[in-house]
Amino acid sequence: MLISGLSSQDRASRERTAKDLFSRGRHLVRAATTEWLADSKFAATMVLGASQFPLTTVGIAVMPETFERVRAANGSPRLADVPPDQDAKEFELHFAQQVQLDILTTREPSGKGAIARYLQKFGEGIQQVELLARNVDAATEILRSRFGVQPIYPATRAGADGTRVNFFLVSLPDKAPEQGKILIELVEPLTPNK
Repeated sequence: MLISGLSSQDRASRERTAKDLFSRGRHLVRAATTEWLADSKFAATMVLGASQFPLTTVGIAVMPETFERVRAANGSPRLADVPPDQDAKEFELHFAQQVQLDILTTREPSGKGAIARYLQKFGEGIQQVELLARNVDAATEILRSRFGVQPIYPATRAGADGTRVNFFLVSLPDKAPEQGKILIELVEPLTPNK
């Protein structure tokens, strides 16, 4: 399984695995957001990188034991401060070329939280792709009014480490709805990037 490479003792193996997972997640989100990003008002709500695509973090859901192995192999990165109402534990991994992963797990494997439900239904894998936003509220309103895309939550909510977030479950182009959806998280940092 690809994800096991993130717990390799070999740094180069971990980097290759991270790059592959990141590329897969970014490919999915690009397919889902091409039309959004062509809209200049929506693009202005995002923090764009050199490629004129929003800075991206790919969220990988893993079982609690995998979470601990990956964390230990990568120097035990700091755990994010996740709001108590969210059944999740997470930490970030950063690699060369802006490859960023969020490693996520549930606090209650048999629970009803989003990560627990994802793991129960799909097993370990790319659970979400995060796009860095300047203004989640403005981006959400544009998606709702111009593209008919409804957010998971009616209003922006608190995310990990004091961020503001909202989520969108979006069908992938050229896929049947039950086969191809991606969960996109718009993330606004506590201190906005300019």
